[in-house]
Amino acid sequence: VPALSFEGWGWCLGDFSLCWGVDTASLSLDLVYVLWLFFVTLAWNWNVWLIPMRWAFPYQTPSNIYLWLLADYLCDLIYILDIMVFQPRLQFVRGGDIVFDKKDMRKNYMKTFRFKMDVISLVPLELFYFKTGINPLLRFPRLLKVMSFFEFNDRLEAILTKAYVYRVIRTTSYLLYCLHCNACLFYWISAYEGLGSTKWVYDGKGNSYIRCYYFAVKTLITIGGLPEPTTLFEIIFQLINYFVGVFAFSIMIGQMRDVVGAATSGQTYYRACMDNTVKYMASYRIPKDVQNRVKTWYNYTWQSQGMLDEQELLVQLPDKMRLDIAVDVNYDIVSKVSLFQGCDRQMIFDMLKSLRSVVYLPGDYVCKKGEVGREMYIIKAGEVQVVGGPDGKTVFVTLKSGSVFGEISLLAVGGGNRRTANVVAHGFANLFILDKKDLNEILVHYPESQKLLRKKTWLNDDMNNIQLAGFTLHRQIEQPPPVRQGVAVCVYL
Repeated sequence: VPALSFEGWGWCLGDFSLCWGVDTASLSLDLVYVLWLFFVTLAWNWNVWLIPMRWAFPYQTPSNIYLWLLADYLCDLIYILDIMVFQPRLQFVRGGDIVFDKKDMRKNYMKTFRFKMDVISLVPLELFYFKTGINPLLRFPRLLKVMSFFEFNDRLEAILTKAYVYRVIRTTSYLLYCLHCNACLFYWISAYEGLGSTKWVYDGKGNSYIRCYYFAVKTLITIGGLPEPTTLFEIIFQLINYFVGVFAFSIMIGQMRDVVGAATSGQTYYRACMDNTVKYMASYRIPKDVQNRVKTWYNYTWQSQGMLDEQELLVQLPDKMRLDIAVDVNYDIVSKVSLFQGCDRQMIFDMLKSLRSVVYLPGDYVCKKGEVGREMYIIKAGEVQVVGGPDGKTVFVTLKSGSVFGEISLLAVGGGNRRTANVVAHGFANLFILDKKDLNEILVHYPESQKLLRKKTWLNDDMNNIQLAGFTLHRQIEQPPPVRQGVAVCVYL
């Protein structure tokens, strides 16, 4: 039988047996396995929520018992499939190597604590149905399948872009489940003492679950306004309720605070940086216009990037992963720059890791005439203008996304490395900056690319000198300055 292969899964059919392995190296991205864990979690939640409700409330009747049993055994089937088919075929890492052997995978699963819990969760206490009747409490071991629930949470959060939303929902469900269990206990106590026998117990009117749940909410959240318990049993139960309610509710509030805090940690960091900067400027009496520009930079950088410094996130990653991210994010922009076309592909990859993204506000000087050039710039988004002339406001050329300037200073072409013109951000501009030191360290390993870059820079230098000479004619006949995109401008910088 021909083999069928899917990413992360290996399928082989032979002798009517199924033998495949789940790749745990990329399991957080394996949507098929996460989908299976979702069904296991559904089965576990069926037992967690409905076992106490069916035990306490009279919802399980002879007329519908077969529907309850059908759902129960369907959940048991999911448990069995997980234990017999999925878990024994999870690949694992041993000594740094991923183990693919079917027997080793099965033995590894059987050594784990999870295997013991999974087996105990399927203990067939339902055999006592023949003696005690169909008592849902005999299915209590099914709740021990909790490790699948935790694994599903971890893997789902790994693939969600906004995992904090799921964390809020999950934390809320914990609170609702505590109230659910308390409602079940309250009805059981009311039925034990007799419905309506005292003012404190449930009187048997209306929807029993809703009314008992309402009692649980008022008790655990300590709202008050409840009837006073009269018997000793009721007093003890209510005291335990109050203690557990305060304890559980405080834990839920703390967890919710942590979840919200983690979700807004970036925003909190941004506000803290901005507040500290504003406080610093106020202490030194920085002019208001400068303070406003600093605030504008913070706001725009945060809104456009969602962070103040991309390097803070990437510095924690291994060099290979930083390269992968840099290639996915920036390679399309850099590869379209004419200056780098024809260069060694690996040289461009190395250069991507050294690029820094910087945001400039409208009117900001990217570089000024007479400065010593130590960086080159690639326009990621926005526009910049090369200005000069007697008044310093004459626009020589407007550069758009994909343009490069400042490379003469880095490649030492033309006998100097001082800026010969001003470059001003025309609007909000996002630029890549490459330091001279970083570029030199890269080009040492790529001599052919270094020769090509210097040759292109020299040709662009001559061409831009000719264009600069013709710029006067543009001004005389009152034509607008040229707009250039995806080019290298050398003469001015």
